[in-house]
Amino acid sequence: MAATKAPATKERKSSFSRNFSAPPESSVPGLKKGLNGTIFLSSGIPDLDEILGGGFHLGSLVMIMEDTEAPHHMLLLRNFMSQGLVHNQPVLYASPSKNPRDFLGTLPSILVSKDDKSRKTDSEPKDLRIAWQYKKYHGENKPHFEEQDGKAEYCNDFDLKKPIEKHLIMENRVECVSLLDCPSLAGLRDSCSKFLSQIPRYDGKLTSAGRIAIQSFCAPQCEYYDKEWDMLSFIRSLKSMVRTSNAVAFLTFPASLVSSSVSKRLQHMADTLLSVKAIPDEDKELASLLTGYQDMLGLLSVQKVARFNTQVPVILDATTFSIKLQKRRSLVLECLNQAPVDGSSGSSYGTSGSCSGSSKTGALDF
Repeated sequence: MAATKAPATKERKSSFSRNFSAPPESSVPGLKKGLNGTIFLSSGIPDLDEILGGGFHLGSLVMIMEDTEAPHHMLLLRNFMSQGLVHNQPVLYASPSKNPRDFLGTLPSILVSKDDKSRKTDSEPKDLRIAWQYKKYHGENKPHFEEQDGKAEYCNDFDLKKPIEKHLIMENRVECVSLLDCPSLAGLRDSCSKFLSQIPRYDGKLTSAGRIAIQSFCAPQCEYYDKEWDMLSFIRSLKSMVRTSNAVAFLTFPASLVSSSVSKRLQHMADTLLSVKAIPDEDKELASLLTGYQDMLGLLSVQKVARFNTQVPVILDATTFSIKLQKRRSLVLECLNQAPVDGSSGSSYGTSGSCSGSSKTGALDF
């Protein structure tokens, strides 16, 4: 008599159990899917994406507390905008200047390594000769973003010494607004609302995303500077509009130039809150305590990290990082390390693999 096969029993799971398998990758350049249905948008700085667990949450309000003594917040703002242009994402830029469009010429270009240059030279057909004045039209239909193994780069390194290509600004949707023309902030609110309404909303299939970049929101030269309630009301409206759209709002403000009550309320409304601070040129006491002090541009502190679709708190290994330029071109963030006896320097956050803060990578050292 043939043996009967026992029926397979299904494993019973609790109603609270979830499948934490690896999230699928997004097919849209510049976006990455995370756990619990979250979607990340790149900040334009690989180390910052690593620190925040993937980047900026789509639909979030990111705020940067400026240091009035140094414009380090502009480094973050430029990379954020350039990353959007590289991925063909619409960008809205607002600043307290008369001609905000002039700022677009200061955006950095993608950093091209020597290996990439040699690879491009080898890939060009040797038997095809093009006059130099027509070379700029050769391959203009190719995607602007770099690719590795056939996949678009999620985040790029940018060369702060090389301006972005003009065709990226001309071919993409870039809107510029002067905060000097918005005495009651109603005009800025309408511009943001119109900009977000033209971005397709998420209906199960994500097709594109937008970026809003507002520089020095509470600058004294703005007419609404003394209208605290109007400023707070605008931030509430902006956060509400962004939350229901496929966009990220990136806003910087000088915390030291507004009242403490307004500053605290602005910080509370931010989903992700960062602060930048300049360091003295010659501080012997600080130089003796920190590794690579002479190469530091400033300090970046993570005050708050956005939490979407989860109640689990975000615990970071470190909250303060040094801002440096790698080879005086690309922006990197490094953990603050105590200066050792031999005076060796630290390593970038994304490449550091040691719990002891050593510059050498390898096995975890507890």
